[in-house]
Amino acid sequence: MKAVIIDEDGLQVKDVEKPQVEVGRAIVKISAAALNRRDQWIREGLYPKIELPVLPGSDGCGVVQEVGDEQDKKWLNKRVVINPNNDWGDNPNVQARSYHILGMPTKGTFAEYISVPVDRLVEAPKFLTDEEAGALPLGGVTAYNALMNKGQASADKKILISGVGGGVAQFAMQFAIAIGAQVWVTSSKQDVIDKCVEMGAKGGVSYKEHSEIVALSKSIKGFDTIIDSAGGEGIDTLLKSLAPNGRYVLYGATKGLPSTLNLRNIFWNQLAILGSTMGSDQDFVNMVQLVEKYQIKTIIDKVFPLERAVEAFDRIKNTKVFGKIVLRP
Repeated sequence: MKAVIIDEDGLQVKDVEKPQVEVGRAIVKISAAALNRRDQWIREGLYPKIELPVLPGSDGCGVVQEVGDEQDKKWLNKRVVINPNNDWGDNPNVQARSYHILGMPTKGTFAEYISVPVDRLVEAPKFLTDEEAGALPLGGVTAYNALMNKGQASADKKILISGVGGGVAQFAMQFAIAIGAQVWVTSSKQDVIDKCVEMGAKGGVSYKEHSEIVALSKSIKGFDTIIDSAGGEGIDTLLKSLAPNGRYVLYGATKGLPSTLNLRNIFWNQLAILGSTMGSDQDFVNMVQLVEKYQIKTIIDKVFPLERAVEAFDRIKNTKVFGKIVLRP
């Protein structure tokens, strides 16, 4: 079968052996699989504990072709999305030390076929195309945990999604709008802000203009929840923009660490700072149910055939895309 491989020679599409069915596992014929920034970071050698060669890919939708157990035959020929969690553990609030994400070190979805444990299968929402369903898993569950669990989002909340150009942020925005919350966004691009307003956001400002973020927050008497993946020097501005008892949820640190942190603002205003990463198996199921309930369509940037994987990876590296980049075997 054809698969994307990252090894000492870089990223290539190669012929590799098709996986064989095993007890407790299923063979899924991949229909669509989406890139995440994680995949490009692995390609660049920037992800921890890389074990070459890598068959990357954490997102995927496909049809179950074979199962290893008689009791699992109910899955045959069903269209599924694949839960990218491996070994989350028993605590729903935090992953176990053995936790890892599909696509490294385990073989991922950028291939014609994949072998996964049967308990990683969830039926794909029928209203989504293969591309839309295949782009849902990792970004969707990460956004769900950050927004719904850590951020405690609800219809009566005022929510800011910071850096809405990223896939997780876009899912968080869509989920928040769907449940009826008032949503604002930040982006360095006005056309991205305009697209978000068309999708239901109340408005937005550039994340580079700290004074505009603060002014916006004052005009609405503060945000109840802020979802952020950047960190860096913008943290104090975002914390200043929270209403008393507000929640700041951080699921990444692409801008690094802040040089200052106004602790008095945090304790005086009873603010909560919460870390979030991925989400539990139950979060994954809950996320898919939320998508089905509100008929939320994944935002797609561009679809490439698997043979053009290098071009797809280069696009996520070199372009400020809006939406998911998808591979089709």
